[in-house]
Amino acid sequence: MGGMILPDAEWRHRAGLAHLVDVLGDARFVGGSVRDTLLDLPVSDLDVATPLSPQRVIELLKGAGIRAVPTGIDHGTITAVLESGPVEVTTLRRDVSTDGRRATVAFTDDWREDAARRDFTINALYADPATGEIFDYFGGLADLVVRHVRFIGDPLQRIAEDHLRILRFFRFLARFGDVADPAGLDACTARAKDLMALSRERIADELLKLLVAKDAVRVVALMIERGIFAPVLPEIASADRFADLAAREDAAGVAPDAIRRLAALIPADSVLAELIAARLKLSKAQRKRLAAAVVPPEGNFIAMAWHAGVEAARDRLLIFGSPLSDVAVLDAWQPPRFPLTGGAIVARGIKAGPEVARLMKQVEQAWIDEGFPDEARVSALADDAVAQALRSASSA
Repeated sequence: MGGMILPDAEWRHRAGLAHLVDVLGDARFVGGSVRDTLLDLPVSDLDVATPLSPQRVIELLKGAGIRAVPTGIDHGTITAVLESGPVEVTTLRRDVSTDGRRATVAFTDDWREDAARRDFTINALYADPATGEIFDYFGGLADLVVRHVRFIGDPLQRIAEDHLRILRFFRFLARFGDVADPAGLDACTARAKDLMALSRERIADELLKLLVAKDAVRVVALMIERGIFAPVLPEIASADRFADLAAREDAAGVAPDAIRRLAALIPADSVLAELIAARLKLSKAQRKRLAAAVVPPEGNFIAMAWHAGVEAARDRLLIFGSPLSDVAVLDAWQPPRFPLTGGAIVARGIKAGPEVARLMKQVEQAWIDEGFPDEARVSALADDAVAQALRSASSA
């Protein structure tokens, strides 16, 4: 169970952390911080487990001058606000009842019992803050060595407890795994329809994290093969464009982006993209970006960037196979300011109203077509457009 020591890492020296664990007395680091340190990966979120009750944790923290926020007190979680950032302190738990979406828990002082309710063996690793000794109750260390993503206990039961574990299984496989546990993979396949019972926000959160994981291409293809997306995102039928996009992002030195990658998985239909974004309850900004990204690029890509925005243009160039040299040019391009106002059109003799807006658009399009010339050229274009409009008005 034990015997291995957690390597030293930057996060273990963050301001206030040593004081926090001293105040709690009986506590261990758990989950991602232990797993990622063993994999020599950066650690962001810190989680601490303790047999102390939530109320006792609050008392001890307040007594030590540490701000305590009851962020999830019903499930035993108190957030300790340290100088170096928040740390979640959670009382050891066991499940009393589950319905696939939420759990009712009881508190315990049994570390193994707490580990048994966690999803995967690699997430059920604990470390003593003082000695670094690692406590492994279900073979997580051995699984970590071979990058084996494996449920604790019966996979079907774990999925019945929380349906989101289906997507978590594939996300962890994409981020950490080389080997998908056959029993876990079969259980996820058999219970894929359980995803329909989840809130779309939870699905979107897991999906967007999965799409940017290091091995997302292989895992997304596996999910399509196994019909995992079908109950909630039947529009995802092929990973070909997704794989091409990931390769092009890498070749162009562009960071993976979840919304761009989602756009590469769905049909090139902006109306459908809007519906999918609404179904997943994405933010307004994410919805707008997804709908823009699925539109195939046409014409001059700089002109496209002016009209649709640099971000949308970059997404389209990457998704639909435009030359990577175009992406490089776009990334170096700074959108200029259109140096003409409606007032300047009025000053040339056009009455305020719809005609001003029409002429503004006409001059703007000419400016774009000529490659965004300087203000003097725009002034000349405006003179010509206004003169033509006045001639047409006088001859009418």
